[in-house]
Parts: sequence; structure tokens; C-alpha cells
Amino acid sequence: MPQSNGDPMILEGCTVLDFTQYLAGAGVTRMMAELGAEIIKVELPDIGDGGRLLPFEAGGRSGFFVQHNRGKQSICIDWDTEEGRALLLELARDVDIVAENFSSADIMARRGLDYESIKAINPKVIYLSVSCFGRNSAWAGKPGYDYIAQAVSGIMHMTGDPDGPPQFVCSALGDTNGAVHGFASLGYALYHRERTGRGQYLDISMTDALFHFHEGQLMGHHLSNGTYEAKRYGQHHVAVFPAGSYRGPQGYIIVLALDLQWANVCRCIGRLDLLDDPRYLTLTQRAERRHELIPLIEGWMAGFETDQEVLDELERHHVPAGPVLSPVDAIDHPYFKSRDMVRWVDDPRTGPIPIPGFPFKFSDQPELPELVAADLGEHNEEVLTRRLGLSEQRLAELAAAGVLHRPAG
Repeated sequence: MPQSNGDPMILEGCTVLDFTQYLAGAGVTRMMAELGAEIIKVELPDIGDGGRLLPFEAGGRSGFFVQHNRGKQSICIDWDTEEGRALLLELARDVDIVAENFSSADIMARRGLDYESIKAINPKVIYLSVSCFGRNSAWAGKPGYDYIAQAVSGIMHMTGDPDGPPQFVCSALGDTNGAVHGFASLGYALYHRERTGRGQYLDISMTDALFHFHEGQLMGHHLSNGTYEAKRYGQHHVAVFPAGSYRGPQGYIIVLALDLQWANVCRCIGRLDLLDDPRYLTLTQRAERRHELIPLIEGWMAGFETDQEVLDELERHHVPAGPVLSPVDAIDHPYFKSRDMVRWVDDPRTGPIPIPGFPFKFSDQPELPELVAADLGEHNEEVLTRRLGLSEQRLAELAAAGVLHRPAG
């Protein structure tokens, strides 16, 4: 499907045999669909992708499923039959990418659909696995989900009040971050194959991807000889000031100013005397005495009627700051509108629903396609006829034998 100017989309001509489900894997192929890849989504009887059952539903369809599976062709094949496995291997023979995110590598291996089996018939295949703990690890056999990855990666240890229990981030941080890492890895694998002609296996761990978030916790502990303890610190950073969440007139405002902006902060709040105060000369000193300085900033904010007035004054003095928004606040927010980051999609079953927009902005593909999520098994006949040349009679036989599934209605 070319763009309106006739140019091909970035991934036009790239075909993916997609065994993914829920989010960590389905998120990878969702982003590929936005760039024009052909996604053949393999679903299993009788439910298909478990994401079809997640809330919230309208018109008998899950909004979660719509968000993460638009633009994919659905085929529903019983891979526990010999004929079903043969069909899937034939499809794998001529695709660019195979993607899966099952809880265990054994699930694919038992059916002869693992990397080595598919590589034997398709040497240039790029095979992506996304899992909680990776396929090559001491915990490879452990099932895991988003919050478990947040816990093991140390993200949960760093989230919450210092005197309270560790807390998870109440969004799919691990799943989505794992999906973005998988998506990125495929781009480089395709580039490598273009240069060398070789496919490869990609092993993405959600826990690894989250662990990569730690910008300085390991080296800080090491270089401080253990005096720096990597731990959650609640509303305000323990080593940088100001860097935290402040009560504004209406809600909360984040201010993060480093050494070069400290003078701007003092000018903004009308406290130039703080610049020469020996107690607050360095970033570390200010952080150590943050409980003396936090009331000064919040007291200054309290003199305004609205959060926007506070933010305008901070911006006028070149102090980095931003409001704490809820996800729903984004729908009518000028920033998110200007970035097309709230996208209304018109699904034939749910009706119009808002979803997060596409975060990658490509100058050579400024347009995004209008995509629709498929019903379970909707593309059985179309895909198997076009790619494998099966006749109507053979398709009917496979359906009668229970190899192909497509629920009535």
C-alpha cells in the first residue's frame, strides 16, 4: 500500500509470520504494520490471541486487541495437527521475519517452528523472540509478565516512597519497552541481512530492556564505595536539586534544574540570596538540604492561581519544568495534538476509540495507513490462497477437518 505520493512505505514488501500475542510481542508487529509490513498473524483455536479477551470491550471486541493488532491479517490454524504444522512451515518458507513471545521456547520447538527448524527451510529468516527473561538465561524456563520484569529489573525497587514498599509503574512499562526493543532490533537485523545476506536469531528479554533504564545506579554504588544506595526516593531526587514533584496551585509540577540552571531557579522565585549561601553552593549540598528548599519553591508556587501561570513563569526564566498529566489529559492537550500522539481509530465493531499515536516520526513516511483489526481467522482463505496456492476445495477440507478455524459471525 503506497503513500499518496506514490512512494512505497518504509517496510512495504516485508512479510512477517507473527505468532505473538498480548503486548510484548504484538507491540512489535503493530509498529511494523504502521510502516507497511505485511503481518500474517497466526492465532490458535478457539480464542486466538488472549488479548481478545482483555478489557475494555465494545461491540463484542476488546479495545486492547484493536489497539495492538490493527493492520494484521488473522489466520487461525490448529498447530497441534500435522496438516496445521505443515501449513505454518510452508508459510515460514517465504517470509522475512518470524516473531513469537510465548512463555517458553519449548512451545515453538515442540511443533518444529523454532528458529533452527525454520532456518533449515528459510536460511535468510530473521527470527525474533521476546520473553520476560530471554531464551538464553538461567531463568529461561520461568514464565513472566510485565510487573515481574519490573520487579526483577530493579525498576520496582526504584519506584515509590523511600519508607514504603516498592511499587510498580501502573502502565505496561515492561511489555511496551520490550516491544520497542524488539522493533528496533529487527531494523538492524534487516540492515545486516541486506549487507551480508544472512538472517539471524534475536533474543529480547523484557527484564534486560528495563534493566537498561538504570542510568547511573550501578556505577554510582561502585564509585562511592557503596555509600550511595540505589533506592527509591519518592518525590525528590536524593542527589540532584531541584529535581522532583512540587505541589502547585492545582496539581503537581515537575522541576528538574541542574547546576547550570540553579541561578535561573533563584531568579525565578526571587531568592538571589540563595546563590551565595554556603549551604547551597553545590548540587550535592542542595540535595542534602532539600527539605529546607522544597518549602521555598512550593511557597512561591502557592502565590499563583493556576499551574499554567507557574509553568509560564518557570519557562520565562528558562527553568526546565512540566505538568504531571494523566493519560486522559493528553486527549485535548496542545502538545499531544501537535505531535499526533492521540489517534482516533474507527473500528467497525467498537466504533471510534482513542489510542496512543505512532511515536516514530519519519520524514520519508509522514503518512500513516488507516488500519483495522481482524476478526479471528478472517484471512484464512485469502492468505493461504495467495501465498500457498490452496484451492477452495482444499481450504474446505482443512476447515472440515478442524485445521482451519473461523468462528461464525
